[in-house]
Amino acid sequence: MAFSMGNGGRHLPGRSRPMSEINVTPLVDVMLVLLIVFMVAAPLLTVGVAVDLPETAAQPIPDQGEPLTVTVAGDGSIYVEDTLVDIDTLVPRLEAIAKAGYDQRIYIRGDQNRSYGDVVRVMGRINAAGFRQIGLVTDPEL
Repeated sequence: MAFSMGNGGRHLPGRSRPMSEINVTPLVDVMLVLLIVFMVAAPLLTVGVAVDLPETAAQPIPDQGEPLTVTVAGDGSIYVEDTLVDIDTLVPRLEAIAKAGYDQRIYIRGDQNRSYGDVVRVMGRINAAGFRQIGLVTDPEL
């Protein structure tokens, strides 16, 4: 089986030859767009309700796994992760999570516009239920 190029294998003017290399420009464009999307979306992936945290000069706690977050919002509502709970159902909800095998630190995020007593009341209920690894979340001081 022989193949003839018709013109003795010479390249004819006006006819383009097929490209033998991959054009990486579209691939780079797609990768840069994905990088920008992830850079913009990453700060939005923080768990919890948006609260205005107080600022302190305290050093961050070393990462010890995925924490459970309890939030006291500016209007006084309480959230476990993203779920709205009542102060009376907070402890049963945390105990159900603990029975499922959770034994990590519980972080309390309290809005700085809420009174200290509201945040401490939530902290006291969690502590009275037997949870001992409790931390308060703040923003770094600028």
